[in-house]
Amino acid sequence: MSTQYNHLSTQERVTIMVMLFQRQPLRAIAALLGRHPSTISREIRRNPHQHHYDAAQAASRAQQLRQVPRRQRRLSPDSELFQVVVEMLRIGWSPQQIARRLRSIWPGQPERHVSHETIYLTIYAYPRGELKRQLVSYLRQGNGKRRKRTQSNVRRERYPAQLSIHLRPPEVTDRLVPGHWESDLIMGANNRSAVATMVERTSRYVILAKLEAPTAEAATEAIVREMSRMAPSLLKTMTHDQGSEMARHAEITARTGMKIYFADPHSPWQRGSNENTNGLLRQYLPKGTDLSLVTQARLDEIADLLNTRPRQTLGWKFPVEVLVDYLQLSATNKLETIN
Repeated sequence: MSTQYNHLSTQERVTIMVMLFQRQPLRAIAALLGRHPSTISREIRRNPHQHHYDAAQAASRAQQLRQVPRRQRRLSPDSELFQVVVEMLRIGWSPQQIARRLRSIWPGQPERHVSHETIYLTIYAYPRGELKRQLVSYLRQGNGKRRKRTQSNVRRERYPAQLSIHLRPPEVTDRLVPGHWESDLIMGANNRSAVATMVERTSRYVILAKLEAPTAEAATEAIVREMSRMAPSLLKTMTHDQGSEMARHAEITARTGMKIYFADPHSPWQRGSNENTNGLLRQYLPKGTDLSLVTQARLDEIADLLNTRPRQTLGWKFPVEVLVDYLQLSATNKLETIN
């Protein structure tokens, strides 16, 4: 008996019909055809016709099934769901974020749910052409291997030991209470322009600030300007690396109320949320971009896109949703205390 499976032929189906009419057992039919008995059994169950097996009808049905896929593609390019997925890709969402959000939008409609693998496969299986190139461009493409960061010629400043990350309040590490931030600068072309990035640790809410120049003075003004727009209850601490742009950290503390802490040298994992956000920002602000040409309005737009993305670490909620929930709960608790 061959180990390679082949579909039953019309002649084999005729043999099955005749031997069944002769009341031959299934094993005898299987032995004559060189097939497994379960193959014969399944064929008969699939093709009942007025209480007997009809070879002609079985052959016709088999031919039809070969021409029509057994499962319709859920994410076909001409479907409404495909257009929804494309729009989410266009605004910067990853396939995994899209897959999770579809379940949240239509919880009781599994026909509108697709996995992130289905989204990837649909894009890569799309016919060659301009639309496929556009779809692939929406995906977050990384380099084949990591490159070493360019070392700045500016000497790394050292800060007082009492400002070390290791002395932060325990609640910062726990991420249970919003108001603790991580910050950094992303540099533009030739390190001549920069943008300050601030990420709230609990909600992953992002604030971007345009710098007039990559200096400590400009960084101070930009950070104070943008952070002052937040509720005072959300301005507790900020953790930065030991770059010279934070040389005026005492002024930031005096003007915002946030105490500044500094990570250990060459330890980006100590500000993991900020490092992750900087990677996401490169989707909108690729390396080599002249950031002096990017307006604060555009930075606010990018921040809005990041703050309205579903995040796995937040249970697929938006960062802005988590932050608003906290502010509403805080306001409710204050009212109850007053009353």
